[in-house]
Amino acid sequence: MDLRLEPHDEYMHDLGPEPNFNESMYFNLYDPAQGVGGWFRCGNRANEGYAEMTVCLYLPGGRVAFMYKRAEIANNDAFDAGGIRFDVVEPFTRLDVSYSGKVVVLDDPLQMANPKKAFTDNPYAECEVRITFSGVSAMFGGEPDTPHEKPGEEFAKGHYEQLMAGKGSIRVGDEEWAVDGFGLRDHSWGPRFWQAPWYYRWLTANFGPDFGFMGSRIARRDNEGTRGGFVWENGQLHLCRDFEIATTWEGEDSYHQTITATLRSAEKEWKVSGKVLNLIPLRNRRPDPTTGDMLVTRISEGMTEWTLADGRQGYGLSEYLDQIIDGSPVGLAE
Repeated sequence: MDLRLEPHDEYMHDLGPEPNFNESMYFNLYDPAQGVGGWFRCGNRANEGYAEMTVCLYLPGGRVAFMYKRAEIANNDAFDAGGIRFDVVEPFTRLDVSYSGKVVVLDDPLQMANPKKAFTDNPYAECEVRITFSGVSAMFGGEPDTPHEKPGEEFAKGHYEQLMAGKGSIRVGDEEWAVDGFGLRDHSWGPRFWQAPWYYRWLTANFGPDFGFMGSRIARRDNEGTRGGFVWENGQLHLCRDFEIATTWEGEDSYHQTITATLRSAEKEWKVSGKVLNLIPLRNRRPDPTTGDMLVTRISEGMTEWTLADGRQGYGLSEYLDQIIDGSPVGLAE
């Protein structure tokens, strides 16, 4: 299977006919000197008339500032909805992220397991974000030349990722930080159901401009699924076809707390351990088209400190998606 990726893929794609067509961009960033980081997503679902807009900021003292909206849109012409905006200044090289609007400020981010209560019981603040992202690594991914997803299991027709550096400012209420750190961004397009994977684990990490990685484990209901990722090391992108991961869980709701993982390319392997510094659980619900039962998906977003086998430390996100069956995430065994 060959992958196509061209500079024009940085911009918006033609809106497909699928009711659940999604085009989305995502950025994450962490500044260890400030102890501040976050992630930003805009997912256009123009055939459904809205964009999924998310701002999630990890603040000092364990707080999280958060906002999610289904902002009304009429087309797939831009990532510009609900106060968030992404601009491609130079493909593969520079992209700008901005947000202006309110955020709810959570002293206990786990309250977001019940979003209605969390948005009702916690204070709001005005928020301004202005960050310029610059490409660090080579590009990973693209659009396959042959379809790779079964009908009903679509998650992304095309998808690519890149390690980034980010510099700018974040203001929440009366607090403001000048941030200068590293992160990762992605871009996806095609039909998407959040209920398509049985569960997945997505790890991103940055150790400065010369080392970073992404590890992906996607499990399907009826088969093993996929494992893979990449390691960026001293100017070279190593494609990894093998990715092992083990997790320890915390609390009655089983949130991931520590992680060990191994990524392997054809020539090398890298071992890493992770400790979640702060975590917020998010939820997506959709009626089962066959039975009408409500399908519940949990996406746990952990700002994570990573340690390599040689002692180097870095930071990034650990994103755990699980379908929730009988009140429990389905991927606890891995």
